[in-house]
Amino acid sequence: MSSLAKLVLPVDFSARSVAAALYSRAIAAHFQSEVILVHVLAPLYSDMGGMEVTGSMLVDVYRNRAAGAIRELEAFAATHLAGVNVRPVLLHGEPSAQIVQAAHAENAGAIAMPTHGYGPFRRFILGSNTAKVLHDADCPVWTGVHLETPPDHPAQPIRRVLCALDLGAQSHKTLAWAAWLAGEFAAELTLIHSITAHCESPEDADREWRTGIRDAARVEIERLQGETSAKGEVLLDIGEPAKAICAAVTRIAADVLVIGRGSASGSFGRLRTNAYAIIRQSPCPVVSV
Repeated sequence: MSSLAKLVLPVDFSARSVAAALYSRAIAAHFQSEVILVHVLAPLYSDMGGMEVTGSMLVDVYRNRAAGAIRELEAFAATHLAGVNVRPVLLHGEPSAQIVQAAHAENAGAIAMPTHGYGPFRRFILGSNTAKVLHDADCPVWTGVHLETPPDHPAQPIRRVLCALDLGAQSHKTLAWAAWLAGEFAAELTLIHSITAHCESPEDADREWRTGIRDAARVEIERLQGETSAKGEVLLDIGEPAKAICAAVTRIAADVLVIGRGSASGSFGRLRTNAYAIIRQSPCPVVSV
């Protein structure tokens, strides 16, 4: 199992960045991680509008912006990441591509990012940069608006881990990662598999069909548990996956939800069906493996 020796934390110095930093500091303190604090400067032309800026003036503008961003990174690290090993990194270009490239180059254990915004419309929105990072990154991506609320006890931020399995090809990797994380924190591990009903409501589903599907799912989960040595209660539900999984998060008061996500370089390059909805709606941080 890969470690979290390096954690990439992209920031834009907003309130979302501060919240993600506080949560990341707790994780980094536990794993003794190096936090690679990344800020990406957008291309100059994207901020210049109709201004005519060329030659040496363009170079001066960029140098001033870069110097200011480096000062902001250093101040941000001192204020919000005190006590952990931080390496500020300033990059230039398209943000999501630069974040993913940095994580790959550093062989990072994870990327920590907030989703997008707070409030009543949050569940319908996923920031474009976060969506691109989720799609393209090979390492786990730690997301969640819940990052706006840092853990009360930084030394022990994770007590309950919920692992959602779709029983596809990624399930072994997903469960192994969730079991490893739970083991690191001596946390309680719970597994959930949501079965999509073939009718309007679970009550109307054919009883024999439901029993057969449940039995087959339980057998497969037991096989995965045997292969990964993952122990924990198994929840089987019939219904819309995102709703069922997020309801389970609330029911068991999970601190982290682990879901499967294909690697961009592998055969499952796109997020599986329901993953975006789960990430948007989850009341706790989501690790997409």
